[in-house]
Amino acid sequence: MAWKIGVDIGGTFIDFCALEQETRRLVTLKVLTTPDDPGRELLTGIERLAETEGVVPEAIEVFVHGTTVGINTVIQRKGARLALVTNAGFEDVVELARLRLPDMYSLFCAQPEPLVLRDMIFGISGRVLSDGSEAAALDPGELEAIVESARAKGAEGFVVSLLHSYIAPAHERAVKRALERMAPDLFVFTSSEVWPVIREYERSVTTILNGYVHPRVSGYLTGLEAALASRGVPARPLLTKSNGGLMNAAEGKSACVNMLLSGTASGVIGAAHLAGQAGLRNVLTLDIGGTSADLALIVDGEPQFGTGEAVGEFPLYIPSVSVSSIGIGGGSIARVDELGVLKVGPDSAGSLPGPACYGRGGREATITDAMAVLGYIGQVPMAYGQLAIDRDLAHRAVAVLAERLGRGVEATAEAILQIGVSEIFVEVEKLASRYGVDIRDFTLMPFGGGGPMLGCFLAREIGVRRIVAPRRPGVVSALGGLVADLKGDFIRTVFRLCDDDAAAALERCLEELTAEGETWLRKGQGFAGPIRTVVSADMRYAGQSFEIEVPLERAWIERVDTAAMRRAFHDQHLAVYDFNDPAAAVEVVNLRLVAIGESEPVVFPSSPSRKETPRPAKMIEVFLDGAHRTVPLYRREDLVAGSHFDGPAVVAQEDTTLAVPAWLTAHVDEVLNIHLEPAE
Repeated sequence: MAWKIGVDIGGTFIDFCALEQETRRLVTLKVLTTPDDPGRELLTGIERLAETEGVVPEAIEVFVHGTTVGINTVIQRKGARLALVTNAGFEDVVELARLRLPDMYSLFCAQPEPLVLRDMIFGISGRVLSDGSEAAALDPGELEAIVESARAKGAEGFVVSLLHSYIAPAHERAVKRALERMAPDLFVFTSSEVWPVIREYERSVTTILNGYVHPRVSGYLTGLEAALASRGVPARPLLTKSNGGLMNAAEGKSACVNMLLSGTASGVIGAAHLAGQAGLRNVLTLDIGGTSADLALIVDGEPQFGTGEAVGEFPLYIPSVSVSSIGIGGGSIARVDELGVLKVGPDSAGSLPGPACYGRGGREATITDAMAVLGYIGQVPMAYGQLAIDRDLAHRAVAVLAERLGRGVEATAEAILQIGVSEIFVEVEKLASRYGVDIRDFTLMPFGGGGPMLGCFLAREIGVRRIVAPRRPGVVSALGGLVADLKGDFIRTVFRLCDDDAAAALERCLEELTAEGETWLRKGQGFAGPIRTVVSADMRYAGQSFEIEVPLERAWIERVDTAAMRRAFHDQHLAVYDFNDPAAAVEVVNLRLVAIGESEPVVFPSSPSRKETPRPAKMIEVFLDGAHRTVPLYRREDLVAGSHFDGPAVVAQEDTTLAVPAWLTAHVDEVLNIHLEPAE
């Protein structure tokens, strides 16, 4: 039997989703990560799937992998020592960063330490003007001196970002050829090949991120390919991208910046797939792992995308699934500060030593320990039998904080839970404000190892009345890799008024982008199926400083209907800002195209529904809303289509635990999602 496998690595667990292609059987697994031996958990998971589920390595035809290697490299500041070549007089563009501070309301806020130190930035006298003409030729002698100086300072690679290279990349290409000839042992990336977009800072910082993570990402992917080959896996790995699509590992070694947010994006893609099968159009996703909570919106069935998403302390200007993250996860550590205030996160216990209740050496109380003290977890084995929660260890860890606060242990544990939920609440409010939506109109879909534990409590705080827990919430990000399409983003800067005079330029750009997209899919990714394209443009009113992305019909450009393009912009501006000016001139700054090679649909079989009240596996005691309560514990595998029950209750399964408060009632649909709504 041929298998398709999706893998997602988090801070505490690595998740596996394996789909048997002929029978459509889906099996899942979680394996604890091994920070001291990265990559070992991947092989362990493949071995366990072979032992327990009959997943023969030689039968794995598709292997999709989401990894945090790139983003962790940025966060931990363990990337390459780079030298930046730019135009003379523009050496400070990256440090100035458009004079935007991370927190504009803080008097003590400072810019993050740059990824390229100032003495590693070199200006050259060659110059191209905004119309693409050459104002000053390149001086080869300058580049020789730069290579010598960069080598002396320990440079591992070069990043080249010159003025107006988005429209005239000849100087960047010439500099790259010269650097590769003079220093063949050092890698070189240019901004025009990484992301050829207008604006020096945005183009430069994106290229720097690509170069900064390149050695570690390339080394990791080379090791991944070797490890899979050593186990007899014939599939060449595919990687999840920040834009929610896929690319092959060969491209990932150079286009590293495209996979910096792969894990978070994959979770949203998986959630969107599940939402579609459940008939849900507007969904707030809540992905809680061991170290963070990730929030995203699915509007009218589609994940929301954006640019400028944060990678550590730096913005990423390639298209990415729009995700808001906060350092609240199952392993987030609770503490009492010097003023006697209880706080939670962002520090995390990770997988080693992990929460105290894991019995792996952790001593500090975490959200997971609080859930154990409250009685929600520890009643049955977790993580596919890998973890037996020690509630006594959790009690001791929380008791340390309780003593400092002068409160009971259960009350302190509930306070830890409430603080974690309140921190996430703030991020939900920001996300709703950014998109101008009423979050009460959305359905909450909690997933990840910790999402179902906290999801219902968050829903109560934010006023959401509908919650849907997927059949396998703990591995939704791994599922996202199985359902994702091959997807490439391509862009051209046009910078023209949106009128009939721009029609020829727009049509030419569209033809070039279409050819690029087809070449990328056919030759770069080896895709032989039908290609779907999505066209949009970055547009603004003439005189505005920034633009918004506007979906376009391909036919509008092909039949020179710029009036339709302007109407689309006016409508989008009204939707975003509640204002438009149909009489004002409109500019097209960038034309965008997404080339998509669609994967085979993954459809889960439905079950006939029979209305019944399930029998609890046992009755357990939990501490809820300040009081001890005896509640039923249901095993997820015992719930069938049509099952219904009232809260308070706990639903335990191998990959997570669902906590159902008293105000909710639950029913199970035909594909075994649990729908939760307020009791009548």
